[in-house]
Amino acid sequence: MTTYEQLDAWIDQHFDEQVRFLQELVRVPTDTPPGNNAPHAERTAELVKGFGFEAEKHPVPEDQVRAYGMASITNLIVRRPYGGGGKTIALNAHGDVVPPGEGWSHDPYGAEIVDGKMYGRATAVSKSDFSTFTFAVRALEAVAKPAKGAVELHFTYDEEFGGELGPGWLLAQGLTKPDLMVAAGFSYEVVTAHNGCLQMEVTVHGKMAHAAVPHTGVDALQGAVAIMNALYAENVKYQQLTSKVAGIKHPYLNIGRIEGGTNTNVIPGKVVLKLDRRMIPEENPAAVEASIRAVIAQAVDAFNAQRGYAGEDAVRADIKRLLLANAMTPLPGNQPLVDAIQKHGEAVFGARPPAVGTPLYTDVRLYVERGIPGVIYGAGPRTVLESHAKRADERLDLEDLRRATKVVARTLHDLLG
Repeated sequence: MTTYEQLDAWIDQHFDEQVRFLQELVRVPTDTPPGNNAPHAERTAELVKGFGFEAEKHPVPEDQVRAYGMASITNLIVRRPYGGGGKTIALNAHGDVVPPGEGWSHDPYGAEIVDGKMYGRATAVSKSDFSTFTFAVRALEAVAKPAKGAVELHFTYDEEFGGELGPGWLLAQGLTKPDLMVAAGFSYEVVTAHNGCLQMEVTVHGKMAHAAVPHTGVDALQGAVAIMNALYAENVKYQQLTSKVAGIKHPYLNIGRIEGGTNTNVIPGKVVLKLDRRMIPEENPAAVEASIRAVIAQAVDAFNAQRGYAGEDAVRADIKRLLLANAMTPLPGNQPLVDAIQKHGEAVFGARPPAVGTPLYTDVRLYVERGIPGVIYGAGPRTVLESHAKRADERLDLEDLRRATKVVARTLHDLLG
């Protein structure tokens, strides 16, 4: 029996335990917002200690977390050193998730298994890969017993807010500097590039008034509608700007949150919009931001001119950048990762996973920006849509989990020699 076959056999023998481990992780909520995620880190550290893994707990200072818009973050590093002379490979997965929302037919934190699929928030993205990566390392140590290099498990908790207080914080604090890294992903492709993301908050100011005398006020909501129409019109132009990266199409702008007004019988004096602009790798983030600011300014000017508003009786817009996540582009040093995952993906799944880009943005960029080659690979279906990530009834096919764990274990064996 080859070492690869022994790794596979160990994972099969311990798969029920791996599934129970994932269920325990899913059952601890990590809705972000509000982002009170330290309890999940504590539970994860407790669970991996049962495997003989000591998780270093790195709490981010409370003032930084609160300023960020979250409640608590404790990032974890599990270091597994094997000997001098080899590479250090980091495996990163994030535990924070968007709130469940409506429409579930299963308990979003129940981790129920039906017809070979586990249902629950973060089963696919990305508590699944806490499990994939942990059990791949356990198999590696039980079977292959590497004599050089090291593996680090990075379990972090702010990917939904951009990653700056997750991997970004660990890297900035000098707590880790791996040679290569793999981040949580799906099983049927190796992702080597991804979109960037710009998120902005636009506060539209008018003047509140009684709805019986609307002419005494300035309707901030109507001003916001003018801004939204101008922003959405940009999507027509974006469709003409296509990426050369396979798997990535064109830029897109979305307004995901609107807040404002005080009551139904009051002219709104303030409306807040939060927008998300996905940037293809070929775009310049500074130019994208400048363009959006110009579109908003032009929309405000046109609205005020149309209504004859001026001075204090004019709509104005304040713009704040919430997030700027650069696109991920491949570093030359990622080829050994790509080659190993493709080789073992083909052996285990029966088809060679393509190396492609994704329209998502992820934590991987934070490693790549610091010169650490990385790819995205883990347990999950062929598409985000299929996984129901960020929708009701998120689910994971447990056979994808089993097979992806084998691919990662085999890959680690190759890379650690």
